[in-house]
Amino acid sequence: MITMAFNCALLRTRSFVAVFTFVALWGFAFTITRYSIPEEMEEGSFVANLATDLGLDVRSLLERNAKLDVIHSKNYLDINKDTGELIIREKMDRESICMTKTTSCFLKMDVILSNPVRIFNIELEILDINDNAPVFRRKTMHLDVSETTPPGERFSLTNAVDADVGANSVKTYYLSESRYFSISIQTGSDGSKYVDLVLSGQLDREEHGLHNLILTAVDGGVPPRSGTASIIINVLDINDNAPTFSQSVFDVNVSENSPVGTVVMTLNATDLDEGTNAKLIYSYTLYTSEKTQELFSLDPNSGEIRVKAVVDYEESQSFEMHIQAQDRGANPLSGHCKVMVFITDLNDNHPEVTIKSLKRSVAEDVSVGTLIAVVSVSDRDSGVNGEVDLILKQQEALPFLLNKSSQGYFELLVSKPLDREVKGKYDIKLIVTDRGFPALSENETITLEILDVNDNEPMFSQSFYTIHVVENNPPGALLTSLSAHDPDLNENQYLVYFIMEKEIVNISMSMLFSINPENGDLYGLKTFDYEREKEFLFHIEARDSGVPPLSSNVTVHIVILDQNDNTPLIVSPWRAHGSVVEEVIPRSTEKGHLVAKVVAIDADSDQNARVTYQLLQISDSTLFSLDQYNGEIRTTRMFSYRDPRQQRLVVVAKDNGQPALSATVTIKISTVEHAMTFLETTELPLEYEVFTNLNLYLVIGLGAVSFLLLITILVIIVLKCQKPKPKAIKMPPANRNSLISQRSSTIADSTLISSDAYWYSLFLAETRKGKVVVRQPIIPKGAGYFVSSIPRSIGPSETSDSRASTLEYSK
Repeated sequence: MITMAFNCALLRTRSFVAVFTFVALWGFAFTITRYSIPEEMEEGSFVANLATDLGLDVRSLLERNAKLDVIHSKNYLDINKDTGELIIREKMDRESICMTKTTSCFLKMDVILSNPVRIFNIELEILDINDNAPVFRRKTMHLDVSETTPPGERFSLTNAVDADVGANSVKTYYLSESRYFSISIQTGSDGSKYVDLVLSGQLDREEHGLHNLILTAVDGGVPPRSGTASIIINVLDINDNAPTFSQSVFDVNVSENSPVGTVVMTLNATDLDEGTNAKLIYSYTLYTSEKTQELFSLDPNSGEIRVKAVVDYEESQSFEMHIQAQDRGANPLSGHCKVMVFITDLNDNHPEVTIKSLKRSVAEDVSVGTLIAVVSVSDRDSGVNGEVDLILKQQEALPFLLNKSSQGYFELLVSKPLDREVKGKYDIKLIVTDRGFPALSENETITLEILDVNDNEPMFSQSFYTIHVVENNPPGALLTSLSAHDPDLNENQYLVYFIMEKEIVNISMSMLFSINPENGDLYGLKTFDYEREKEFLFHIEARDSGVPPLSSNVTVHIVILDQNDNTPLIVSPWRAHGSVVEEVIPRSTEKGHLVAKVVAIDADSDQNARVTYQLLQISDSTLFSLDQYNGEIRTTRMFSYRDPRQQRLVVVAKDNGQPALSATVTIKISTVEHAMTFLETTELPLEYEVFTNLNLYLVIGLGAVSFLLLITILVIIVLKCQKPKPKAIKMPPANRNSLISQRSSTIADSTLISSDAYWYSLFLAETRKGKVVVRQPIIPKGAGYFVSSIPRSIGPSETSDSRASTLEYSK
């Protein structure tokens, strides 16, 4: 019946479904969940449904990587992430887990969830079952009892020990039948049951000198378990006085970590007997635990108690000693006392810091308040010695802070925006210090790497680049190298360069220039001609390879530099290719008379376009002079009868480039005896079709002197007020500025081609809406002339669209 009742109770206990309690702490929502289960449950047994109890979705246990962290113990439990159940992983023996003989036995553990981090505190109470029988330390106990021992005398017996606790521990003792002895059961301060053998009758050694008794210890379990020990009592004679102590209980305080050999106290018992019966021997009784006997020594002769080993307050705060003083009589008697040793705590334990849920790296763009780690602190000391403070050691300002989330737990959070370009790695040193004296501390270092994000645009060293390129460069020549810098890392700093498309006169920039996308080398794809294009303005973009990519651009100004690659072109006096210019003047011409004016233009610029004139060949150097700047050929004296009728001049027009280029013109001057008179004035309309066969350089060159319009008008007005003379208008030398001027102007120039028989004097009389009024004499048929004229508003930008002037001949 007892066995059946025990099995039923055990079955009811094992089918017990865990009872839990939620304790809500105000502040940081710190929750402790408690469960109770009996020991020795089978593997795989159900404990509780964590998902339901903690208010979590079952799927979140797997998604948030739920794990069980058992504190200071082996992990006997596991979480079924599919069902959310807490199950038994390994059988639990309460007596192995909780070594101390306490009524309650708890396993503390944390359920940790990630993303975001959340910690649930769980306490599992392991309930005791009656799985251990009481056991006596000694199976056989020998007692010597004097025959003079009065009834009622007590004898200490070895108590039984039961590994179970509470109701399952030793409940009572039974003694086998005896008319001389009985037992007295006592309860200790910890609830343990002690038994004394009590003499209930007067002993008579001669009648009964040896007593064999059986002592049975029974626990309070259902069904109860029991253990037995044999008591052998030997009856002795005389010595009828037992030693006594001044008090039955002594209290004494000892500081932990006291040096070995420190005197705790000295016991002094007295015995009224004399001689050997009065000499006492002190010893621990069997009620004194083995742990206590290992830490404290007792001198058997002096009764002095000393520290024998290191005493640690954190392991035990008090010790109970049961000491007897026994005399040395033939039939020794003993007295008993209890010594309570209380341990005083010292600040001898360093605080502990534990890092949980640590992130080794974070991106530099994480938001303020991001959790880096959960830190727990503890100290095994008590009182103020166990109170701890956690701080961040900051040799420099750190973008982190500690936030206390619950008792003993802190969160390491991001407090300021992070920037990897400023600092890419942090060594965060945590220092925990207790409040004892002297204070003890411990530290832990967390290394946090900052990951790069693409938050920096590429930057050029300049915002504007001016690059000078000499014309006639070879195609594919390297012009310059443009490089940008990106402080990001890896693909975020890999740059690609390209030209931002732009069309100039329907020509794409990518057809004129090319850039190496990897290193920013800029190349010219064609040979540039200064006379056609003088500069280019475009943008180059540098783009990194991040996601999303960032870019910046820079303005590039390509300036084409001129080379002296154009020969001066003689545009006046006009002549057919390779022919000789013929001029006719009267022999009565006075000194200083303008014979002809040589005008040459050069498509180059600056010094390369500066043209000077020289006489290369001359028939008579005393007769003519040439102005080297404006090309005017004038007489230096009057003709004499000795002078030949024909003079030959070769004029060279040379630019100022290096090396200089030149062009020549040959002028044949014929003299006649009388000047022609003009009989009538004829208006010859000169349309804008003149010089249709002249090349583009003629038009550009003539347009270059457009700024002389105002001077020409003033000369015309003077001529209209005076009688015309056969003298050409003196034109100032052309310069480069006049060639590229885009001001609206009209340039009128005239050149006369005469036959061998007649000399024509051409007077510039009037300009009317693109027409030139020319006074001309009656001339023989076959003779002709032409007037070259460039329309108004001719500039370099309009050269390609303008039509050349057309030559007209009189019939």
